[in-house]
Amino acid sequence: MKKNHFLVLVLHLSTIGAVAQRSEIYAPGGKAIDGYDPVAFFITAKPVKGVDSLAYSWKGSVWLFASRQDLRSFSANPEKYAPQYGGYCAYGAAQGHKASSEIDTWTVVNGKLYFNYNGHVKGLWIKDQQEMIRTADKQWPAIKDKD
Repeated sequence: MKKNHFLVLVLHLSTIGAVAQRSEIYAPGGKAIDGYDPVAFFITAKPVKGVDSLAYSWKGSVWLFASRQDLRSFSANPEKYAPQYGGYCAYGAAQGHKASSEIDTWTVVNGKLYFNYNGHVKGLWIKDQQEMIRTADKQWPAIKDKD
């Protein structure tokens, strides 16, 4: 009996991961960019966790904010603050696929927010950042709604 419960749990968790990748927005646990405030990256130049009481729904995902002002700024112009490639890994987008990202890999380049899979991948991305961005910008429309 315990084996069956474990198998159901494993299947359920693998389904959640697959569904998350279909979304245009990287939203682990149902929260865009893992519940961090996208505006804070521009205003405070650091990751700041949002709170559930300051939530906004955009592109089928819940975005959290640390302040009412950040929520107002985002709701007035989400495209300005939302991360590129839906918060998925910028390097992965340049390679033609979606990959999860880590918050501590964030970068703002020319007024746009980017994330990468991990620190090592961020290092690879930074080496040829402008070309990676051009390539990912071209790739993203074809991969944004895929698994």
